[in-house]
Amino acid sequence: MDAAIREHESLAARIRRWLPALARGRRPEALPVTLDRNRVYIVPTRAGLGFAVLLATMLIGALNYQNNAALLLTCMLGAALASSMLLTWRELHDLTLRSLHADHGFCDARLPIHLAFADDARARPGLHVALDDIEQACPLRRGVSRATVTAPTDARGWMPIPRMRFSSTLPFSLFRAWSWITPDQRALVYPRILRDGRPPAHHDDPRERITGGDEFAGLREYHVGDPIRHVAWKASARHDHLLVREFDRAAPGQPLRFDWRDLSGLDRETRISRLAAWVCDAYAAAHPWTLILDDRRALGPGSDAAHYHRCLTALAELP
Repeated sequence: MDAAIREHESLAARIRRWLPALARGRRPEALPVTLDRNRVYIVPTRAGLGFAVLLATMLIGALNYQNNAALLLTCMLGAALASSMLLTWRELHDLTLRSLHADHGFCDARLPIHLAFADDARARPGLHVALDDIEQACPLRRGVSRATVTAPTDARGWMPIPRMRFSSTLPFSLFRAWSWITPDQRALVYPRILRDGRPPAHHDDPRERITGGDEFAGLREYHVGDPIRHVAWKASARHDHLLVREFDRAAPGQPLRFDWRDLSGLDRETRISRLAAWVCDAYAAAHPWTLILDDRRALGPGSDAAHYHRCLTALAELP
């Protein structure tokens, strides 16, 4: 078995040495990258093959019946076919990807990637880019050298930018030209968001709590004027005096605390996803928070964008 695998690998290596173009586009390469004539491939589409068969039939008929008008029409259509092939190839020829920048995104969502091309004053209205099975239109007009595409994500952490396929079928969809670029760059993917639990209330610091909220804080003796609906009848029956339920909430301006240890009993990825959701909710509400990681490292308190990205980055980079 091992000998067969080694023989297969050596054969593949010999083929790559003989035909370097087979391996082109799979090795990461530093930007900028220019698609020269050695990197652009072109084949006829199904419509192009059908059109070629039609031209061959017309040519045979024109020669058989010695019909000069039909022969002229066949030649003109053949010239249009050849011109179409050249125009399709020129859609990609000399296209230069100068740089790219990936936004931060969350796992299981598509990651925006901003592409910057060299402006060669050539319009490329039929340009498409695919980072998976989905082709995304990426037309470039004269004077426009930037475009945005999206990439799939399936895991948190640093993700290599996937191999990109540039293609075009303009002007008549009779030919398809394509080429590959694999940028030597990475993008950070934040953890997936899991909003199926609320952050626990911490009562260890009375200064961080005020009464009148909606979180149960405990029982106390009944005072005249307390709402009847807050009376704990079962607990009062076990004692000889009335007890009422007391509620409180976090005091305004006091930071929330999201602690890794508060999620004991859950698997690691679920903990990370819940902490990420709490961070996003606190940031959306502009409420300061402190994030405590599994190694007791505390981030915060804070509520600005820098603190938000710092917390999500730390969660994404956890092993």
